[in-house]
Amino acid sequence: MNIKLTELDRALKYFLITIIFVLTIGVSTGLIYLFETTNYSPTGTVQRFSGSQMIEGDNEFEIPEYYPKPISEMLITTHNHILGFSFIFFIIGIIFYFNSVIIGFWKTFLLVEPVISVLITFGSLWLIRYVDTNFVYLTIISSTVLYISFFIMAGTCIFELQFKKSITS
Repeated sequence: MNIKLTELDRALKYFLITIIFVLTIGVSTGLIYLFETTNYSPTGTVQRFSGSQMIEGDNEFEIPEYYPKPISEMLITTHNHILGFSFIFFIIGIIFYFNSVIIGFWKTFLLVEPVISVLITFGSLWLIRYVDTNFVYLTIISSTVLYISFFIMAGTCIFELQFKKSITS
């Protein structure tokens, strides 16, 4: 298939731009929520999933700010995010596949990497909760690469759909 985003019909271009815009709003809203719940910090992330650490000598009647997430919440969080991100990256990946700006190795990398990062990110939350809190750094690295990949793909597609001129026109 040798279809290029620049060569698509105007109506289809506008439809795809709208879809990418809506996906970007959804992903960005998730990032805002992540900031609100973790402050984008390792400590905030650990507290969100493993609970607040009570310091020895604290008042025994003091209530921790965060409780460890129960397995039911871990399951629903993992389920919802893996399914949701799979659909997000399937949609953006199909559109991105037809771009002519990023090709070769980097195109393949950007198509495959975020799907792998979804599994690593949400798998590492289980490791934070049940194995060792130092897995938070794996979560941070994998989720950062995931989000950067999304914004590169979305930006590339928008650029080609809206601004890049087709050679045939």
